[in-house]
Amino acid sequence: MVTLAEATYDTPHGPGRIVQRRSSRPWACLVLTHGAGGGIDSPDLALLTARLPRLGVSVVRVEMPWRTAGKRIASAPRILDECFVSLVDHLRPRSPMVVGGRSAGARVACRTGRSLGAVAVVALAFPLHPPGKPERSRADELAGSGLPTHVVQGGRDPFGRPEEFRVGTSFTVLPDADHSLRVPKRAALDQAAADELLIAGVVGFLRTKVPARAG
Repeated sequence: MVTLAEATYDTPHGPGRIVQRRSSRPWACLVLTHGAGGGIDSPDLALLTARLPRLGVSVVRVEMPWRTAGKRIASAPRILDECFVSLVDHLRPRSPMVVGGRSAGARVACRTGRSLGAVAVVALAFPLHPPGKPERSRADELAGSGLPTHVVQGGRDPFGRPEEFRVGTSFTVLPDADHSLRVPKRAALDQAAADELLIAGVVGFLRTKVPARAG
């Protein structure tokens, strides 16, 4: 059985929204936030929300205040971090918590996960650098999470292709996918297959890194 819940909470920078899809017998809780160019209904976040609860992983999507207010431009990183921490502090998961997000949201998760008590980080389409500017690397931010971190990256992501990441990075690679983790129609791997890779990669990582509960 899967249950749905939605609530709005105040943060130091305005109200933000939390949407939960809870598993009836969760062994993990995955808390996700969105990027700077979209919201919590992006295809990858929607896919994880639809599929994971029936596999025993509750999924919580955190909508930042700038998005709740209908603005088009994301807040500064410091403000995003403060809002994420404020909103996640309202959660009382019954299972170990993993934080994550897509693009700018993945950066937020890397910066705040440890202080929130998360056991791991899932980084979807991590923006390793601005397009065409590999010298402005954010590799230290990714490595600095201080937690087991898994990256789901498109093979043709202009914000950082898999081969640009540091050796040893935990990866699920979606061949031919772009920064939205979408594949072109003529790709060898169609979107349905890419989605299955994403689900398998995230669930496999969680099963490895989420501690089993006693009893």
